[in-house]
Amino acid sequence: MSRKTRRLYLVLVSLVLLGGAVALVLAALRQDIVFFLSPTEVAAKPPAPGRAIRIGGLVERGSLRKLGSDGAVLFEVTDLSKSVKVRYRGILPDLFREGQGVVIEGAVNEQGEFIAKEVLAKHDEKYLPPEVAKALKASGRWQESGDQTGSDSPGGNSTGNNEGSGPR
Repeated sequence: MSRKTRRLYLVLVSLVLLGGAVALVLAALRQDIVFFLSPTEVAAKPPAPGRAIRIGGLVERGSLRKLGSDGAVLFEVTDLSKSVKVRYRGILPDLFREGQGVVIEGAVNEQGEFIAKEVLAKHDEKYLPPEVAKALKASGRWQESGDQTGSDSPGGNSTGNNEGSGPR
């Protein structure tokens, strides 16, 4: 076997090994990716049962119900266009209230219910998570005002005069 042939085999084997390693990394990352969807997107194209997703929006007023003494609650998350019913068992964040922005991580079960594993409430009464604000803008329900973004929001300043605002 000539020197050029050995070098060619070495390069080919190296490329195959590199391709295999890249494929393994991408497969592992694909399992850990959690997509963010708005309630309108979930209603239009429901995700596959068991697929981890995040839903963001506002807790619909009048929708919060306690299901028992075990800490289970049922509520709806809306982007002011569509709503998604969410079932959660656990302790809700202190800032969780009807009409407030939330991001919920979980999955749809076989019966089509969204079962939440984690509920994240916004940290300030004037702040919306960027994903929620984007979904509300996309739904056409977003009204901009300089007085609704808090100083702790990303890109915020101490006067609270940011362009991005919350829903009205």
